[in-house]
Parts: sequence; C-alpha cells; structure tokens
Amino acid sequence: MIKFTKHANHKFKILRRHNFSVPKNQVLKTVLEPDLIDYSRRPLVIAQRKIDRHHVLRVVYKIEGESKTIITF
Repeated sequence: MIKFTKHANHKFKILRRHNFSVPKNQVLKTVLEPDLIDYSRRPLVIAQRKIDRHHVLRVVYKIEGESKTIITF
C-alpha cells in the first residue's frame, strides 16, 4: 500500500502552477521501479527515476510495516 501525505498531494498543484506537471502514476512508478535508491537519510528513502534528458524525479518516502508513505517529490 502506498499513501501520500497532504504535502505530497499539494505538491502536484504547486508544480502545475509552474507549468511542470507530474502525474501521480509517475510518482508511483518511481517508488515501485526506481533507477536508483538512496538510503543515506534513513529512516527516509529517496527513489530516483529519469523523466527525460533534462529531468529526474526524486521521491522521498518512509516505509512503515507493509506500507510506504510518500512525503514529497
């Protein structure tokens, strides 16, 4: 199970206002199929996935039992 914090849900609106739309399924794919995972900030996990030639999506989340909570991206 993957949950989004209020901040993470609000981040979609913030990015749209800056004309950079990130679909929710792209955030989920980054968590489920990352190009790279950074564990250096435990208990937070940072999953990274390339969007295009110029952009990388980094998703910060924490694992709580069987669920993952996305904090920001």
